[in-house]
Amino acid sequence: MKYTELDRELLEKEFECVKKEFDALKEKGLRLDMSRGKPSAEQISLSDGMLSVINGEDCVSGSNDYRNYGIVDGIPEAKKLFADLMECENDEIIVCGNSSLNIMYDTLMRAMVFGIDGNSTPWGKLDKVKFLCPVPGYDRHFRICEKLGIEMINVDMTPTGPDMDTVEKLVSEDESIKGIWCVPKYSNPDGITFSDETVKRFASLRPAARDFRIFWDNAYCVHDLYDTPDTLTNLLKECKKAGNDDLPYIFASTSKISYPGSGVAVIVSSKNNIARIKDQISTQTIGHDKINQLRHVKFFRNVEGIMVQMKKQADIMRPKFEVVVNTLEREFSENTIAEWTKPNGGYFVSVNLLDGCAKRTVKLCAEAGVKLTDAGATFPYGIDPRDRNIRIAPTYPSLEEMKGAIEIFCVCVKLASLEKLLNK
Repeated sequence: MKYTELDRELLEKEFECVKKEFDALKEKGLRLDMSRGKPSAEQISLSDGMLSVINGEDCVSGSNDYRNYGIVDGIPEAKKLFADLMECENDEIIVCGNSSLNIMYDTLMRAMVFGIDGNSTPWGKLDKVKFLCPVPGYDRHFRICEKLGIEMINVDMTPTGPDMDTVEKLVSEDESIKGIWCVPKYSNPDGITFSDETVKRFASLRPAARDFRIFWDNAYCVHDLYDTPDTLTNLLKECKKAGNDDLPYIFASTSKISYPGSGVAVIVSSKNNIARIKDQISTQTIGHDKINQLRHVKFFRNVEGIMVQMKKQADIMRPKFEVVVNTLEREFSENTIAEWTKPNGGYFVSVNLLDGCAKRTVKLCAEAGVKLTDAGATFPYGIDPRDRNIRIAPTYPSLEEMKGAIEIFCVCVKLASLEKLLNK
């Protein structure tokens, strides 16, 4: 039935039925968590061979001893592996520690303290610094900006990426806009991959601020769920064609490829940017975990090895995503109270409800034993202007747990929507 077309008497009857169903679920005392995009234990175990893949002799390569200090930009073998994956040159990449979020934070901090290059004012000395934030988006990006006092401006996402008319207009007119956050493939949370045209328009931006940068978080670059993956145009190459070599900072990691807490992260940019970053981080560290970098090289060997790993990951994840999407289809395809994405990859399903229902739905789910990402988390400052978006993370629970969790979610969506329509 379509709730929005029912008269009040029928809405009241439906409310009583759904309320009884909800109360029965509460009585079960369930404890299910689909709040964060964490790999399951089954996914993590795919990398356990990495723990025994090297020995002491492997750590000595020519004059380099990877057990010792040095090599701040990553061991040569790791640079080659990840340069091949990211489709860049060896001098356009730095291989770091386990966290791309850490690199993004440090990159912003360096801009705040030192400026983007030797000719620009440190952002921390400016009266105002602004970032464009495609929404819905990644909460941890927004949290970095909030911590550093960077003002965030919402830009709507479209099926082909951020609204580029708005992006181009804003960056060309306002010198205080210094950057934009992007998750260009299987975006968090909508699962959108930026179109070729969108990437080329990014590469051709003419910002008013000469120290404007694109923060391109390619977190899900190989995280396909099906054998017909989305493809993403290479931003670095397009920037070179457009004469904007220094415009992008591109980030990625193996956090959802190997071990989430013990992976390898990289930053890719122009040779000029990479040389400057390398000089700056050489003060911060004598070198990242080279043995961990070597473990990844020995385990994966090449890009093909990474893709084999990701096929195994997809086989574990796909049924969980399909349970979510199929259940939403069954419960709401004839109702108009919910819309949802059907991602081809990535880690999330994004659901939009009736305006004003997201926070209530999350609260009801918590009462019934299902933990969700906070409503509003996919927007800067935690404020969803329409209070309607919820991010579902299907990967961490078992398949059976996911079946139970999404059933509860659907009941809570119905109850919150009925309360809204009845003004309860």
